[in-house]
Amino acid sequence: MDTEKFLQYVQAENKVEPKDMMPEDYRKLLVRQISQHAHSEVVGMLPEANWITRAPSLRRKMALLAKIQDEAGHGLYLYAATETLNNGEIAADRDSTYNDMLSGKAKYSSIFNYPALSWADIGAIGWLVDGAAIMNQVMLMGNSYGPYSRAMLRICKEESFHQRQGYEILMTLCRGTKEQKQLAQDALDRFWWSALMMFGPNDDASPNSQKSMNYRVKRESNDSLRQRFVDVTVPQAEFLGLKVPDKNLKWNEETGHYDFGDLPWDEFMEILKGNGPCNKKRLETKRKAQAENAWVKEAAIAYAAKQENLQMS
Repeated sequence: MDTEKFLQYVQAENKVEPKDMMPEDYRKLLVRQISQHAHSEVVGMLPEANWITRAPSLRRKMALLAKIQDEAGHGLYLYAATETLNNGEIAADRDSTYNDMLSGKAKYSSIFNYPALSWADIGAIGWLVDGAAIMNQVMLMGNSYGPYSRAMLRICKEESFHQRQGYEILMTLCRGTKEQKQLAQDALDRFWWSALMMFGPNDDASPNSQKSMNYRVKRESNDSLRQRFVDVTVPQAEFLGLKVPDKNLKWNEETGHYDFGDLPWDEFMEILKGNGPCNKKRLETKRKAQAENAWVKEAAIAYAAKQENLQMS
């Protein structure tokens, strides 16, 4: 495989399809990134699912259920896109990638290792976490791998709904009692820094970012996306009457961007090592679900085999 010609091909904005020849490191990069994205979708359902029965109204329950259902669908799209990269040498089938996540070998977004302590946290997750996801994922609609690019079209549309839903929850709280507005402020305090860390390490400390950009899988750097997120989100917080928990935050007239403080990268690295507030709980929940529901998969496989035998006889 001529890597230089391949780079020229993708940098000319051409799409790569599953049966096309591709460099091994491009395939590995995609398997890691798309499967990690899929894991993030299915693990991201857990903190919100915990609030279905405690949502303050039937309308809120229905909206939250719809959102969680969307996240499950996103995971399925992305696992299916990952499977198109399976070539016998690099394992990209659903069982392999999912088991890598359960074993801790593969990661998911660090944000989902934090608990949702109040109803306001559900609003903050929608506004900040899904807002950061949209900032990342709109870029991914134009990535060089066809199945991933096409999956992102629907995902981005649905994530936009999730972001608006979260912001509307916080707006309602901010227009309520003093206590309700304080819940919203507490949620922003809890999720602000972890949302900024969703974009990944700073560019000079990100081992995969440059390669991903060269291959046109990513279209923009971590730091550039993080800056854009801050610039967009700070005015939204001000509209709500909330204060961003960063004493170094200020508008820079010269650059036309907000300056902001250093992120708590030590905390980020601890979460990557599996030492976050909910790391063990999240993985244990998924392992338990896999064990308890294995019979569904086994029954489906047995039924498919039976139908195939009937057709052949």
